[in-house]
Amino acid sequence: MKEVAYLERIEQAEALLKPHRLTVLKELATPSTCTELAARLDQSPQRIYYHVKRLQAAGLVRLVSERKVRGLTEGVYQAEARKYWLSPALVGTLEDSARHGDDQNLARLLDLSEQVQRDIATLDAEAARLPSIGISGDIRVLPEQREEFLAALEASLKELFTRYGGQDGDAFKVAIACYPMNGGRS
Repeated sequence: MKEVAYLERIEQAEALLKPHRLTVLKELATPSTCTELAARLDQSPQRIYYHVKRLQAAGLVRLVSERKVRGLTEGVYQAEARKYWLSPALVGTLEDSARHGDDQNLARLLDLSEQVQRDIATLDAEAARLPSIGISGDIRVLPEQREEFLAALEASLKELFTRYGGQDGDAFKVAIACYPMNGGRS
């Protein structure tokens, strides 16, 4: 089972966002037959089978094995991933050419967030080692120090990009986001 499935097709979102199917999908974190699921969810096996097949068609569930039960072949199904991320592209973007200043910066942060989400979802979680780092912290900056802080942050990053920006070695994506916190003043 993958850690993350990044959903970019509307059919996948439609299959995922039905409450009963979401319940079925969560139950399929553990491989199960439709009969086993039906018993756990107090539903008919036919109803569960219908929803499992819809989830399978959307690529959210897979058949992991089959077994014979009283002369019939019964499928054992499992969720494709532990987490499902919906691409913001599913909704689309309303273009607004009048954006400027902070609105443009916020739009850039949202685009960056989507890019990072998509990149992470495509990493090979089965790889022996994924050299990566994730750091988050809060910084308090007085209004009169904002420009100085942003300039120092930019200078630090430029120095790293210059030092490690050559053509040799493994390629890494570095994404930095700096934004005000809600209620950030104390």
